[in-house]
Amino acid sequence: MRRPLQWLGMWGLALLVGCAQQPPKDDSLYHALGERAGIQRIVEGMLLHVAQDERIYKYFAKVDIVRARDKLVEKFCVEAGGPCTYSGDPLPEVHKGMNISRSDFNALVENLIDAMDEQHIPVPTQNRLIARLAPQRGEVIEK
Repeated sequence: MRRPLQWLGMWGLALLVGCAQQPPKDDSLYHALGERAGIQRIVEGMLLHVAQDERIYKYFAKVDIVRARDKLVEKFCVEAGGPCTYSGDPLPEVHKGMNISRSDFNALVENLIDAMDEQHIPVPTQNRLIARLAPQRGEVIEK
């Protein structure tokens, strides 16, 4: 028989593993965004807007854009409650040393909104996605 402390440690580890990168249980946002294909169209549209945005295109100039697209699709899919797994590096690590400001981050969000508008995503659905992404803002902004 295991001692109580061993059980507590195993239970704690199981809890941490169970909480790691679990998508929201409600997948209605994932479906409202058009599932993975719709999310990919949104991300691609956002990146096209970024490429023309003088405020922030410099952050993407030396980036493997295909990989960035794929990781953003995974991230958005997970956050929308879809059956995806994010396989990228942690956001603080990815953005370390980039000196991204609040206004830079807000510019990216504007590009995301423009891409969702182009895909005819209703504003309430857009707000739901932005609300799920917002907590990660602090992991990206450095100044």
